Amino acid sequence: MLGLIIFIAVVVFVALYVIVQYNGLVRLRNRVANAWAQIDVQLRLRYDLIPNLVETVKGYASHEAETLENVIAARQRGVDASGPNEQAQAENMITGALGRLFALSEAYPDLKANSSFLNLQEELTGIEGKIAYARQFYNDSVTALHNKIETFPSNLIAGLFGFTMREYFEIDGEARGPVQVEF
Repeated sequence: MLGLIIFIAVVVFVALYVIVQYNGLVRLRNRVANAWAQIDVQLRLRYDLIPNLVETVKGYASHEAETLENVIAARQRGVDASGPNEQAQAENMITGALGRLFALSEAYPDLKANSSFLNLQEELTGIEGKIAYARQFYNDSVTALHNKIETFPSNLIAGLFGFTMREYFEIDGEARGPVQVEF
């Protein structure tokens, strides 16, 4: 009888442990999904802002068509991107294209003084800060999930229920420094 009680207690303990580990993995997976959704929200805000910025610059620098087209093409690549890796590549293109666009403002004093341009530039700067925070939160969430998936004994539960690793949202090494503006 005592052996049966011990056996039942062990089975209950193991079942509770599996449930707790599984629920922890689900929470982490959902946190990663939520973090990615937050990045997506900020990127969409930036993508919505870029056409307004381009239109404002067009009035002052219409002969700079190549720069404006590059910004629009980079934006479209970002809109079409799927997954952290492809999205990061698109973001690198957008950052470079926007750097060149803002360099135009230095060449056109009237544009630099335009209140619409300044407001859009300030709004874009705010969004960039939010994107940076969202990237950090996403990567922190991915790290927590990876740690749970890879550490013993939760790795047994993760493997049993098919939890998988996620991609980090990383930018290219070249894009990590300050934007270089060349005239």
